[in-house]
Amino acid sequence: MSELKKFRLINKIEGYSFIILLFVAMPLKYAFGYPMATKIAGMLHGFLFLAFIYQLLEATRDVPFSKKEAILYFVLSLVPFGSFYTDKLCRRKPITA
Repeated sequence: MSELKKFRLINKIEGYSFIILLFVAMPLKYAFGYPMATKIAGMLHGFLFLAFIYQLLEATRDVPFSKKEAILYFVLSLVPFGSFYTDKLCRRKPITA
C-alpha cells in the first residue's frame, strides 16, 4: 500500500473519530452526565491523531506534498469535517507504488 493510500485511510478514520468525539461523546458527557464517553472517545481520537501526524510526515516524504499542502492538511485535521476535504484534495495526487 502506498504512503498516500495509508495517509488517506488514517485521515478518514481520524476524521470520523473527531466527529464521534464532538457530536456523540461530548453531548453524552455534558447533556446526559456520562463522562466515560469522552474518556474513551478522546483517548481513541488522540491515538488516531498521533497516527495521522506520523502518516502525514511519511506521505510528505513519499508523495511529496509541499510544505504548504502539509500545513493545510494539518490545519484541516483540527476543523470538524476538514478531513473529508483533505481526502478530496488527496484524490488528485498520483499514487506511487
